[in-house]
Amino acid sequence: MENALVKTPLRKLRRRRIKRVWRLKLAWKSIKIRVKSHLPGFLSTKKHLFHVKSRKEEQDLSQVARRICKISNDSTKSLAFLLQLPKYSADDFLDRGDLMTPATSPRENISKMWRELHGSNNWENLLDPLHPWLRREVTKYGEFVESVYDSLDFDPLSEFCGSSRYNRNKLFEELGLTKHGYKVTKYIYAMSHVDVPQWFLSSAMGETWSKDSNWMGFVAVSGDRESLRIGRRDIVVAWRGTVTPTEWFMDLRTSKEPFDCKGEHGKNVVKVQSGFFSIYKSKSKLTRYNKESASEQTMEEVKRLVNFFKDRGEEVSLTITGHSLGGALALMNAYEAARDVPALSGNVSVISFGAPRVGNLAFKERLNSLGVKVLRVVNKQDIVPKLPGIVFNKVLNKLNPITSRLNWVYRHVGTQLKLDVFSSPYVKRDSDLGRAHNLEVYLHVLDGFHCKKSGFRVNARRDVASVNKSTDMLLDHLRIPEFWYQVAHKGLILNKQTGRWVKPVRAPEDIPSPLSTGPKPIYNL
Repeated sequence: MENALVKTPLRKLRRRRIKRVWRLKLAWKSIKIRVKSHLPGFLSTKKHLFHVKSRKEEQDLSQVARRICKISNDSTKSLAFLLQLPKYSADDFLDRGDLMTPATSPRENISKMWRELHGSNNWENLLDPLHPWLRREVTKYGEFVESVYDSLDFDPLSEFCGSSRYNRNKLFEELGLTKHGYKVTKYIYAMSHVDVPQWFLSSAMGETWSKDSNWMGFVAVSGDRESLRIGRRDIVVAWRGTVTPTEWFMDLRTSKEPFDCKGEHGKNVVKVQSGFFSIYKSKSKLTRYNKESASEQTMEEVKRLVNFFKDRGEEVSLTITGHSLGGALALMNAYEAARDVPALSGNVSVISFGAPRVGNLAFKERLNSLGVKVLRVVNKQDIVPKLPGIVFNKVLNKLNPITSRLNWVYRHVGTQLKLDVFSSPYVKRDSDLGRAHNLEVYLHVLDGFHCKKSGFRVNARRDVASVNKSTDMLLDHLRIPEFWYQVAHKGLILNKQTGRWVKPVRAPEDIPSPLSTGPKPIYNL
């Protein structure tokens, strides 16, 4: 037997080796042909595989390919597996000017389909697979919310902590969002003296712009060109969320407050979580920015815009969007708008990201009866959408039909679009799951989502580097700094005359003003 093994012809061994090499070459050739036209980034990271200099390199490559690509007689599986690998490398994030791939894809005219995209049929047949037009629209609204985070002054040492760093007229210009074709018409402020964690409070370091209020979002309206593209005049209300969401929702009181005094009484009274209610409804004549509550500020502006454009004979929609706590405020805002502005009948929608449960069964049923359409974008790994009542609610809802009808149990509202953070090939598998709540992570995974059974889209266009704006989730080999989005030098500038580092004085137009909560004229859009 041993002799038989020793006398195995060398020709056979060489033939087997040649077969493996040719199989490998054919596999790479088919891959190159099929993806070269639309995956330049992917091919650039594999260029060295097409230039084998020696037989030893060829053998090493064969072993690596068998281990990674699992090449077998079924070449289709190998290609499908390979296409799921990351297409970016650190070189793809070097600035190459106009030669780089745009971070956004072209936007089509959706005027003939806007009602379906706005939720008229509860997004039926649009979520799995995710319609590309809907993906772009949802991403647009998510970027509006992200703009509130990006321009918020978080510095506890700043006299303007809790305000916007830019006035409403140049917010989108400073953040590169003029491409969406909307104009901000009003800023929204909320009270901060309610029962909230310390981080929500404004700076306590000396005199501040306000000891009682925080900037929470804005009202905006689509311009003429964007309105033609989307088929109607779209009013947007964007609500920001929290800085440390998990701590915030854990600390919230679980009691409920009656929300709709005009609604039914007794067992069917509409109730919402007391902390959300306080932020949305609190006001005081002694404050500069919250003589009106966040609710009153928003509804006043929405009614003004609706009346203005309705008088011009235009179709008007209201899209309310929010992340985290902002998603809760968005639901209450939509409830009031659908109830109090008949001209918006059937055209009120909510797009929320990582939003918690807000109210009881009566709140859910009343929202449905008012015709409010809600699309909840949820990450599988995000704990916040399971709050309040992460265990209690889930058990009661599944126990039996009787307990599932209990009016004091927290309820979710609307249609869910469920995403998986780890579907992205650019995210670390050992990432802190608390980061799964980050809005930029949501937008990244949304951009890569096609359907439940497919992997991350290889032609996703949104900038991957944005994931690390306020997280550390991207793979190390991409060499994107962690938590990179911050004000240069933490807000200090060098005075070139004196050589001293000093805090800059805000431009007068960027200093928060109580007048910004009043009515605004509508400029040419």
